[in-house]
Amino acid sequence: MDDADLIAPVESRHFEDYVPGSVGVFGGFVVTEAEIVEFALRYDPQSIHTDPVAALAGPFEGLIASGWHTIALVMRVLVERYLSHVAALVSPGIDELRWQAPVRPGDTLTVRVTVIEAIPSRSKPDRGLVRTFVEAMNQRGETVLTMKAMNLILRREPGSRGPARG
Repeated sequence: MDDADLIAPVESRHFEDYVPGSVGVFGGFVVTEAEIVEFALRYDPQSIHTDPVAALAGPFEGLIASGWHTIALVMRVLVERYLSHVAALVSPGIDELRWQAPVRPGDTLTVRVTVIEAIPSRSKPDRGLVRTFVEAMNQRGETVLTMKAMNLILRREPGSRGPARG
């Protein structure tokens, strides 16, 4: 796992450490058939996600993970490796979520994050909004998911001018 562009460890990362243009790459983790079926049976019970035999006749010619499962997998990586363990507050949402390619049993996923912008809050000087472009890729380098995430992150020094620069 490589997060060399991110200037502080996730255990102490604050708003100032999310420098626009910084990139982190985290992974890979294997997606199993059992996980795909278990998630789908509980949350998205379509046969393309729950029944390997029926899925062969479906539009993807085999079992695929629910898009919601893919997001859940990516979210775990974001929480463990990207979002501050001491300063992350909440997320007001995500924009431009796209499922680009199916995730299949045995795929190994990697998550790449790029800080798009970090904007200090005008109304609450103890925090700022970090916008991040998130991509998940499989072992063949195919992008399977993209989205733009927004997160409110506490500032290390309320009232400072913003993220530290290079």
